[in-house]
Amino acid sequence: MTKRKLGNSGLEIAPLALGGNVFGWTVDEAASFRILDGFLDAGFNFVDTADVYSKWVSGNHGGESETIVGKWLKGGKRSKVILTTKVGMEMSPGEKGLSKAYIERAVERSLKRLQTDYIDLYQSHQNDPETPLDETLETYQRLIQQGKVRAIGASNYSSERLAEALAVSERHGYPRYESLQPLYNLYDRADYEEQLEPLCREKGLGVISYFSLASGFLTGKYRSESDFDKSQRGPMVKKYLNERGLAILDALDEAADEYDATPAQMALAWLMARPGITAPIASATSISQLEDLVEATTVQLDRATIERLNQASAAERTTAKKTASN
Repeated sequence: MTKRKLGNSGLEIAPLALGGNVFGWTVDEAASFRILDGFLDAGFNFVDTADVYSKWVSGNHGGESETIVGKWLKGGKRSKVILTTKVGMEMSPGEKGLSKAYIERAVERSLKRLQTDYIDLYQSHQNDPETPLDETLETYQRLIQQGKVRAIGASNYSSERLAEALAVSERHGYPRYESLQPLYNLYDRADYEEQLEPLCREKGLGVISYFSLASGFLTGKYRSESDFDKSQRGPMVKKYLNERGLAILDALDEAADEYDATPAQMALAWLMARPGITAPIASATSISQLEDLVEATTVQLDRATIERLNQASAAERTTAKKTASN
């Protein structure tokens, strides 16, 4: 399997990343271990988590996913994994953001939960308008010098803020964000393609897309409101169940039939074929789902299929442009 370079970080990752947001939420510890083992055994190496996963679950406080990943890493697995986690989302009152003091507290907590002494890719989970970029980037520089972090990335940044951060790094000699983790999939295209993609390609940043299957909608699992009860993620896909969303599913179904594959594999293969995408992130709640995701990396879409999928999902771009001009 050909690995892809993540910006100029020196990190090389397989073309599919495993999302850890479900660990401690819809997947318990034992099932998480099986999925992680299966992912590693299949030749993949990039595991994505965050300190805030899965704080939104009743009874959780955040850190559940990191704790599960940390327990799994014990026993010689650490050197085989490229591990990314994130900082910045609110963990408790006053515990959020990208200030020097908070990052220094948060990284120690993540390292403890992950049971490791270094994080391969440490990401700013969201922009912190209250903290100067210089302060954040200088703090990351210190963590890299201390060997606690190998490289840094950004998630949920606007193109303007990301460009500003890159300029600050260049001006002061700080480490730069080597990757972007944006919302991007066949349905959610406009924000990334129109604003962020040109910047990432110009600057040579790696891109690891999240919600790559639109919270499961692009698997074809949810085709009517009656399907929302199939999982705890049902309410999250309601916004996709419209004329455009169903047209995308029709195009995925057609392509899947031609390739003897599944809609999920087609949606991920489309992302992997997009210039500039290093690896889409996708989550699995069972071994069968994991096998479906892994198989997507063997699908090579021809230009005609890519264009068909582009056309089926293109309406969002036109809508976005019209909205911006109003």
